[in-house]
Amino acid sequence: MKLGFLVNHLETEDPAFTTTRLGMAAINMGHEAWLMSVGDFVYDADGSIHAWARAAPKTKYKSLERYLADVKGGEARRERVTVDALDVLLLRNDPSEDAERPWAQTTPILFAQLAASRGVLVVNDPAHLANAINKTYFQHFPEQARPRTCISRNAEEIRRFVAEQGGTVVLKPLQGSGGHSVFLVREGDRANLNQMIEAITRDGYVVAQEYLPAAEDGDIRLFVMNGRPLEVDGKYAAFRRVNKSGDMRSNMHVGGKSERVELDDRALELVEMVRPKLIRDGMFLVGLDIVGDKLMEVNVFSPGGLGSASELTGVDFPRLVIADLERKVHYRRYYGGMLTNSELATL
Repeated sequence: MKLGFLVNHLETEDPAFTTTRLGMAAINMGHEAWLMSVGDFVYDADGSIHAWARAAPKTKYKSLERYLADVKGGEARRERVTVDALDVLLLRNDPSEDAERPWAQTTPILFAQLAASRGVLVVNDPAHLANAINKTYFQHFPEQARPRTCISRNAEEIRRFVAEQGGTVVLKPLQGSGGHSVFLVREGDRANLNQMIEAITRDGYVVAQEYLPAAEDGDIRLFVMNGRPLEVDGKYAAFRRVNKSGDMRSNMHVGGKSERVELDDRALELVEMVRPKLIRDGMFLVGLDIVGDKLMEVNVFSPGGLGSASELTGVDFPRLVIADLERKVHYRRYYGGMLTNSELATL
């Protein structure tokens, strides 16, 4: 297979990132893996789509550090790749990381939609990713799976919701990731509530969310592939993220640490609740963030942590993801355009 991996900035990719792990797994399985940034697309006068992309010069790697260094280095293969000729284009960019480059939030999705219309398997499905640019996408999942939420830029509305929740809520921006601008408001913080609201509304809407006491124990990141938990012989691609510094945010970006976790029946029930929409929307690989008996987020853009899940369970999950894409590419060859991109993405 010929795979393209779209990232925000190739320069800022890290060996530990899930994208790096997927790229090296693809190389070691005998495939081509091309990495490109969101500003690398070219729509040619003849209607074809290209991208300036880079690939590692070797065909086998043992070290993630060596693999990524080779992709970034002077010996890398750098070509004007025909996107139309890719078997799979994996969208591993996070629009929320491009707040200072508004064009970079939506334009890559548009190019990806063009690629999908020409027979390239694009995951996750770009037509539905366009509806998931911010956290309102989460509100389309069953209410029973979500904490109580108010989304507004009106300070009075937010204060009313905080009062209804007994004074303890989580405030965060509608668009964002990695735990940035996330506040835990407790009963005694009301004097600072306006400042917290103002800090978030400078950049857009506020998401005020019911606080779940189970968050004290961190959250669970669970990977879902094709609408089902990613697992092998009962070993799930999941881990608990805990921030032992006292910060309520458990994201790895803000000091969270990963620990092995045993999934209970409620976690698996939550997957069943969101599965129909994930499949309908062509969400091939997503990360669910679970606190207690509720979902906190459904991460459809570049979910990270697959390496942590592999290290804690001993299962090579990146290899399983690439193997599943191999299967889908075979289906595309059998059925051609009879299957839509969203159907094939989660088949």
